[in-house]
Amino acid sequence: MQKLKILNTREIKEIKELLEKQFGFSGKLGYAFLQGENGKLFIVNKEIEKVPPQKLRVDKYGLYFGELRNKELRLSMEGAWLVGKEAGRGLVEINKEELKTYFRGESLQKDLGKERKFMLLKFRDDVIGCAKYKDGEVINFLPKIHRSGEVIV
Repeated sequence: MQKLKILNTREIKEIKELLEKQFGFSGKLGYAFLQGENGKLFIVNKEIEKVPPQKLRVDKYGLYFGELRNKELRLSMEGAWLVGKEAGRGLVEINKEELKTYFRGESLQKDLGKERKFMLLKFRDDVIGCAKYKDGEVINFLPKIHRSGEVIV
């Protein structure tokens, strides 16, 4: 069973500051945040704070939001959808061919400068996920369960 910690106000503020810094997101997230020992973040209804964690015996809590490591936030696909609606920066538009490449699980070759950073990938009006840019390559973090050789656009 996974051991999770309910984050306090100061820790949530740090996450919100990273969302602002990396993605220009300053919207409201009306959730409680839980963090696993491995840095994985989950969001749940704020009512969970009323239940003592030792009383709960479940395998999974909430929605997987992302991972916090080395003062960087890598969002899950669902986390990217939540944040992407109001993101002001860190968005990278991809075309139809790049979308197909991405959904095959391959990294994208794209020149986006020298800075290493996490970014949100956007196709037309939809944010499709979060990826890391490094040395001319957009590194694919799409889970295998979401990959497909067939993408209908």
